[in-house]
Amino acid sequence: MLETYRGAVYPWQCDHMGHMNVMWYVGKFDEATWNLFAVVGITPTLLRTRNRGMAAVQQNIGYRRELNAGDVVTVRSAVLEVRDKVLRFVHEMRNAESGEIAAVCELTGVHIDTVARKSCPFPAEVLELARNRIQSYDLNAR
Repeated sequence: MLETYRGAVYPWQCDHMGHMNVMWYVGKFDEATWNLFAVVGITPTLLRTRNRGMAAVQQNIGYRRELNAGDVVTVRSAVLEVRDKVLRFVHEMRNAESGEIAAVCELTGVHIDTVARKSCPFPAEVLELARNRIQSYDLNAR
């Protein structure tokens, strides 16, 4: 898997129970997503110059271990499936010190034409890069 995010948990990201709030898991996964997209050619330049975008249509998060203020986290990501207009991928967030998995997020995104406001095929170069990154990942075993 490719490391797509590295950061820390700050006190203001924690809820009344002292754990990182779910909104921050989503935010860190979102940052990891843009790094993964860039690796497979879905860059800001491609999106801006071709009037393209990505729309999340499915997101499933499994929370495994709590994260606390001061914890350092990493996210590693992998492409699970690529179709003409669809990219399915996974993020695995770990406590960088203990190595324990804190959360796993599976996402499905659709490539869109931002002018026509409908789905459209990925460019050939994106399909090739993404297909070269496909890995298997057992979402239930970890």
